[in-house]
Amino acid sequence: MPFITLTSDIGEQDYLVGAVKGRLLRINPEFKIIDITHKLSPFNYPQAAYVCRNAIKNFPEFTYHIVLVNLFESKPEQLLFAFHKDQYLVCADNGLIEMILEEKPEMVLGIPLDKSAIKNTLYCIDVAARAITQLMNGEPLLKIGIPDAPYLEKNPLRPTSGEDWIEGQIIFIDHFENVIVNITQEQFEEQRKGRRFKIVFKRDEVIERISGSYADVPQGEKLVLFNSAGYMEIAINKGNAAGLFGLKGYNESSQQVSVMVQNRLFYQTVKVYFE
Repeated sequence: MPFITLTSDIGEQDYLVGAVKGRLLRINPEFKIIDITHKLSPFNYPQAAYVCRNAIKNFPEFTYHIVLVNLFESKPEQLLFAFHKDQYLVCADNGLIEMILEEKPEMVLGIPLDKSAIKNTLYCIDVAARAITQLMNGEPLLKIGIPDAPYLEKNPLRPTSGEDWIEGQIIFIDHFENVIVNITQEQFEEQRKGRRFKIVFKRDEVIERISGSYADVPQGEKLVLFNSAGYMEIAINKGNAAGLFGLKGYNESSQQVSVMVQNRLFYQTVKVYFE
């Protein structure tokens, strides 16, 4: 019984998520459908990449992951069907695939979309479901799509660094308003080289030690730890760090705004100084 995961920025206010599941089951009633989330922020590629990357790697081998994020940034001509590290990934040709994987996929097919079709979400899910079913039935790749088809590439959002510092962007704010920064524990330790450090955000907020859990500090105190995905997390014990510190998630679209608004971008970043 194949596992199919769904991740989207559709939301859950209307019929569309239910309709997507219905279309999947009409094409293959054996699909076992699992929601990752449908509450991604619209058009936010770094957030979508973080959520997808850290969810899919925990699933059984050969799970199919359908990502319905910003399907129509441009006029779609194909869906991408990739295989990487024993997981299948289906998404739009919008640059997200390499942001999720942080590298080129081991195999990628372009699944052409019918030029005469009305290319809405349900049409795209039909195409994805049929391709998955064909692959499960052992049909040749050439019958499913175009191997090594050219596709749009976008660089994953990575921290910047110098000899004595590393700076990351806020890529996710969770349900408790804990703030996730795109600095992994591995990147932090590699840059740290055993030195003392100072984590700085919102100009004057400083933390100088890594906690193992929220309970390491008194209630209401700020802390930094590395979460279960290995990413830096700024939190307040039984508080809401994002709201209290005025921190915002990074979004590429914010780079298009005026100089006055760009002054707020400081609150989308976290910098670590090493001594």
